Amino acid sequence: MPDTTGSAVPGLDAPPADIVVLGKIMAACGLQGEVRVFPFADDPLGWSQLPYWWIGHEGDAPQLWCRTRLITCKLRNDLLVARLASVTDRTAAEAMRGVLVGVPRAALPPTDTGEYYWADLLGLTVLNTREQSLGRILGMIETPANTVLRVGDGEGAERLLPFVATVVLDVDLAARQVRVEWEMDW
Repeated sequence: MPDTTGSAVPGLDAPPADIVVLGKIMAACGLQGEVRVFPFADDPLGWSQLPYWWIGHEGDAPQLWCRTRLITCKLRNDLLVARLASVTDRTAAEAMRGVLVGVPRAALPPTDTGEYYWADLLGLTVLNTREQSLGRILGMIETPANTVLRVGDGEGAERLLPFVATVVLDVDLAARQVRVEWEMDW
């Protein structure tokens, strides 16, 4: 995935070490190289204000991600339709399926109280109200009803917990813990 953006941006020529994943390219759209992007955030249209996106594959180290200029970005049926400088035709857009879209943390606006970037939740320890560890957050799943936390216990077992106020009681980023109303045998 070459960077075909042209001009350099100070401090962003080399891949940053702190890319926050914002979404995933789902499919090609049209003939001019546009892609459909499934957003992992509440305000995906705000991404259209970012001049550059970084693209890479799940599991890639940050240094393998490539910067590309965002040409256009619009919201259509809960998906973003974006045109990237590095994707020039439908064939290239089809090859982008499954590629992640992200930006350096410094490019993101600060979160409000009670708001979190998904990337900030990954790896946090999940404790129930009895102080029992349910494991660590492995990822999130977006559903029509709500976001679901994937929590793994390190021994192969995985729990799915709804990320709603009645279940998630507290998120303490400083302590790297999430307190939940959830029993070990649920």
